[in-house]
Amino acid sequence: MKALAKAVIAVMKEVKGMEKNSRVGKGGNSYNGTKDQDVKEVFNTAMAENGLCMIPFDIQEETQIDRWEAEDPWSKSNPKEKKMYQSVFTKAVVKYTLLHESGESTTVCGYGQGVDPQDKGAGKATTYAMKNALLYTFMTPVGKIDDTETTHSNDHATPQPKAEPKAEPVKVVVLKGDDIYNKIVAALAADKSTLNKALDKYDISEDVQKWIKAEVILAREDFEKGEAK
Repeated sequence: MKALAKAVIAVMKEVKGMEKNSRVGKGGNSYNGTKDQDVKEVFNTAMAENGLCMIPFDIQEETQIDRWEAEDPWSKSNPKEKKMYQSVFTKAVVKYTLLHESGESTTVCGYGQGVDPQDKGAGKATTYAMKNALLYTFMTPVGKIDDTETTHSNDHATPQPKAEPKAEPVKVVVLKGDDIYNKIVAALAADKSTLNKALDKYDISEDVQKWIKAEVILAREDFEKGEAK
């Protein structure tokens, strides 16, 4: 397979390295990466000039779907409405025929994985598989020299798990005339509590607060009339 080996070496000499020129993801989980389009454009030119092509012929994939229910952060109701969420994780091992115009060929493999809430996980996984197959087949370095493993793993700080934020307790909504409403009125009329304490513990609308204040006034007036008699 002299012709195939010669062509692969020629591509390796032509594609000497690629930069991590894009930011993948958002927030603390984001990282620097190389665009799929840039990888394909560079290798398309180099491989075509040297009589090479890559043809996928076998895909082994695994897909895991997770679904869960959580509060909708955009909900305006109190308590917030629940919403169903989904995550589709796909990993793929793809085999390619690396074919030379002389007829000589060999098999190369690529691995990729992708996560998406809908149906794009498979596309992401196979895209990464092709990109990894090209980069590893032609031994193409990616990123600057300080991106490589120049530091021993023992010298890296171990990431500390973040404390889970405590969920705010959901306050019980007080409605006019229910048991809690009556207890609040009785406690306020007997000066055993205050409205502020009730508001700390319960969800009381402004209208219900007005009813409570009115009933407390009436209760105290009835009490005073009984004392006068």
